[in-house]
Order: sequence, then C-alpha cells, then structure tokens
Amino acid sequence: MSMAVDGLVSGLNTTQLISQLMQAEAVPQTLLKNKVADSTTYITAMQTLNSKIAALATSAAALAKPTGTDLHTASTSSTSVTATAGTGAVDGTIDFTVDRLAQSQVIVTGPLSQWPDNPPTLTFVGSDGTTTQVTAASNSLADVASAINKAGVGVSATQVAAGTDPATGQPLYRLQLSSAKTGAAAAFTVYRGTPAAVTAGTATNLLSDPGAAQVRQAQDAQVTLWAGSAAAQAVTSSSNTFTTVLPGVSLTVSAASTTPVTLTVSRDDTSISNAANALVTSLNDAFSFIAQKQAVSTGTDAAGGTTVTAGPFTGDSTVRDANQKLMDAVIAPINGISPSTYGISITSDGQVTFDKTAFATALANNPDGVKSALATIAQRVSDAATVASDKYTGTITTKIQGEQATVKSLNTQIADWDTRLADRKATLQKTYANLEVQLQQLQSQSSWLSGQLSSLSAATSSSSSGN
Repeated sequence: MSMAVDGLVSGLNTTQLISQLMQAEAVPQTLLKNKVADSTTYITAMQTLNSKIAALATSAAALAKPTGTDLHTASTSSTSVTATAGTGAVDGTIDFTVDRLAQSQVIVTGPLSQWPDNPPTLTFVGSDGTTTQVTAASNSLADVASAINKAGVGVSATQVAAGTDPATGQPLYRLQLSSAKTGAAAAFTVYRGTPAAVTAGTATNLLSDPGAAQVRQAQDAQVTLWAGSAAAQAVTSSSNTFTTVLPGVSLTVSAASTTPVTLTVSRDDTSISNAANALVTSLNDAFSFIAQKQAVSTGTDAAGGTTVTAGPFTGDSTVRDANQKLMDAVIAPINGISPSTYGISITSDGQVTFDKTAFATALANNPDGVKSALATIAQRVSDAATVASDKYTGTITTKIQGEQATVKSLNTQIADWDTRLADRKATLQKTYANLEVQLQQLQSQSSWLSGQLSSLSAATSSSSSGN
C-alpha cells in the first residue's frame, strides 16, 4: 500500500528522497539482473551453436558410412524404362528386353438385376489355394459388392451399369471383381457356394455363369537379359518395378518392347562432390558463428570515450576447444596425405574451402582413395562434433546446463531482493512519516510556547504602566 509522506511540515520531497535511497539499496539486485541478462544472451548463443554442431555430427556421420560416398547414377536408353541406383550398385551396363508388364486380374459377371442365390455365398480361392468365404446380407448386388469389399480377400468389387432387362425393364448391372495387387500371385477364382462345396466339386465357378468373362489375367512383369543369345535369362516381378536385375538398382518399366534396352550404371561424381561441399558448408557455418560471437566490438560513450564490449564467446574455453577439435578433424592428414590434395583446405581466417576442380581431378584419378579419405574426414568431424554436442555428455551441452543452473540461482536471489527492498521501502516510508509527525508536534509546542511568552510579555507591560 502506498504511503504519501511528502513533507507537509518539513517541506521535504520525501517521495523523491525515498526513491533515490531505494535506487542505492537496489544496486546489488541490479547487478544480479545484469548477470542474468548476460547469462541469458550467452545461453541463447550456446544453444544455437549446439544445434549447428549437433546437425553437423549427424550429417557427417551419414557421410562417413559406406553408403555416404558409394553413390551411383543409373540411366537407360528407353523412355519407357526408368532406373535409380542405390546402396550396393556397381558400375556397368547390361541389355534386356521388356517382354510384358505386370497386371491385375479382372473378371465380370453377366448382367444381373440381383444375385441369383439368396443369401449369396461366395468362396474366393487364391493362387496359393487359400479359401475365404464371403456371405452377403441379401441378394442385392450392392450388398454383395459391399460384403466382398469388407472381406479382406484382396479383391475389390464394383457395380457397373449394364443396360435394362428387355422383358421387365429393370436396370441390369455387372459386378466387376479386380485383384488389389498386380502379379501372378494375385490371381483368384470365385465360386458360388461354400468352401466345402468347392472341395466337393458342387460349387459353380463364377466364370461359367452366362455372360461372365475374364477381362484381364493376373500376370508378372517380365524382362529378358541378353535376349536372343544362348545366355537369355528371364526375370519376373509382381509389379512393374524390378529390384533383382542388378544389385542396388531399381528398374521401372511402363511398356513392353522387343527392342533391347541398355541400362548403364556409373559412379555419381557430382553427388559425391556435392556431399563433400555440403560437409564444408556446414563446418563453415559453425566456424562463422563462433567467430561472430567471439568478436569484440568498440563504441563511444556519452563522454566521447571509447568503449569495448566482449562477445558472448570471447575467451570461452569450451567454445574455443570445440572449434579447435573441429578444425583439427578437417586439416589432419589422412595416411600422410593432406586434405588439400582432395581440394579441402583451411584459410588464414579460419574458414574451410572446397575446390571442386581439384576434388573432381583426384576423384577421377583415384576414386576409391578419395572416397575413403572423404569418409575418414567425415568420421573425424562427426566424432569431434559429438563430443561437443552430445545431448547427455557434450561439452557445450553441459556448459549450457551449468549456466542455466546459475541463472536459476540468480533469479532466486533477485526474488529475495524484491522482498528485502519492499521491506526496506516500507521502513523508510514509516520513518519519514514518523518524522513528519514529530516535527508537527514540535511545531505545535513551539507555537504554544510562543503564545505563552507573548501573554507573559503583555502582562508585564500592563503592570508597569499602572505603577
């Protein structure tokens, strides 16, 4: 509660006086708040750095794996065949023909106004001999289609308009039954009747009904390697994608053709170079951020003097150590060979440069050696980055945690000071309020004494005049 104590008697500006006294009392708390502000700035910068180095650790670790530099590109001589090369691909070429595409099975019933059996019971027999019974709620074609679609037999049913019955004028429909997947394994047979009836031979094959037909037969896609030679070899796939023609290579065909298609797999020098450049870019991102936060700035104060302000990382041994370990990981020789041989160098200002031309030349001359060297550098970078940024034991991580604990302690002290200062202010207000009361009492006493003295003087003067 505010207490107005401005000097009614003393004439003092007590509010201003207390405010000035409180500013002096609050100096220790202000220093604590300044420490919190500095620590918060430091924590934010360290967290940003930690994120950059953690991302570097992850990307470098991926590059260090065999799959990181074992990059290939695949191409074909036909627009109807696409190819991609992945892990385990080997450089080379091969010819093949595309004999046929994979397709699903499709059959249709004859024109019906309703299902001939009530209740409708169907048995689906898969290519492996598995039987599944489906029973519809009624002989409505919509109910039959719904039952098939819900049965999970790998077959979808669609009701298709088929004109009208000439005799009755009722609309007619066919049920189209399609396998959900392509390939010979997706083939199915449908019987009207239970599995027992199928086994007994008394069930009716749906294709034997009037007007029923098989629109498309389930089949695998097929390509033939070295077609026309004594070494001709057929390769099949349940889909139009082949993954077993060559190791690590995926082929997708979209049209059959007897014209031979040539598949070429080669080392992807562009992607390998881009991977090396990406590693250098990530390193420079971390190095630039550290340099920015280590920089000391100068300015001018109100009196015209020069001020010097340190950056959040200025003199920080944890950051300096992480920076040095990452730098060492890049510049250290690999089997006695400097990374500059592969186009990776360090500049005088602490940045890493990547010479694409030098890298391409080295890669062309010694592909295995260059890929191995790049993987080694990436692994060293990943190790150094992990030491700094590991979420449990990283040096930067633990430094952040320590600083956060310090801020927490400082905020507790600041809160204690809030209570202490509030009590001190209340004491000062009470003190000055009491002072005004005492001054008022003294003033009253002074006025009373002045009145008494005036009365005594008047009485003395009157007595003298009477004599």
